[in-house]
Amino acid sequence: MGLVEPVVRSPLRDQIRQAVLDGLINGRWKPGDRLVERRMAAELSVSQAPVREALRELEALRLIESAPNKGARVRRLTRSDLREVYQVRAGLEETAVRLGMPRVESLRTHLRRLHDAADAGSLHDQVRHGVAFHREIVKASGNAVLLSVWESLGIEVWTHLSIRLFRMRPHENAADHEPLVEAFERGDPEVGVLLREHVLGYAPPEPGETT
Repeated sequence: MGLVEPVVRSPLRDQIRQAVLDGLINGRWKPGDRLVERRMAAELSVSQAPVREALRELEALRLIESAPNKGARVRRLTRSDLREVYQVRAGLEETAVRLGMPRVESLRTHLRRLHDAADAGSLHDQVRHGVAFHREIVKASGNAVLLSVWESLGIEVWTHLSIRLFRMRPHENAADHEPLVEAFERGDPEVGVLLREHVLGYAPPEPGETT
């Protein structure tokens, strides 16, 4: 059975990248598994060039690694890998609110969707709407470079992987976002600190640490 239905729309690189991400999230590929360009290209009915481009992007995200004459493999991710991502993300989001405040109405819209996803028991939608909530905050900074760096972290896939690999509870829990919305609504000067602690609170602890 193939990976996915053949890719027929463009840009091919983005769709191939998403196909690989989906495979990492759902366990199609495990840490240490090889990702063979020729085989993937055949399964997706595309040439090897866009597959190679997609794998390079995933290597930049530190989700896969490659070595001369050995090809690409799924990285063995550690708690430290995830903590580093959350530390950078927390700093970016704290900086974002110093540059501009999001519209509370928009945050409440995302929060309602997050509650709906939680009520429906959809982990995928909880992650998706939770990430959208935080994207709204970063976009409100008005800083395109900051948004680009934040997007480059691959937050949605890292969130899924932290849940799957380390059995973290759903990273974007609806109830945990309520205090943030309230802080933005009342213009709390400490909202940046609250946001930073909110993000860091979901980083997987190192062995021996208490949650």
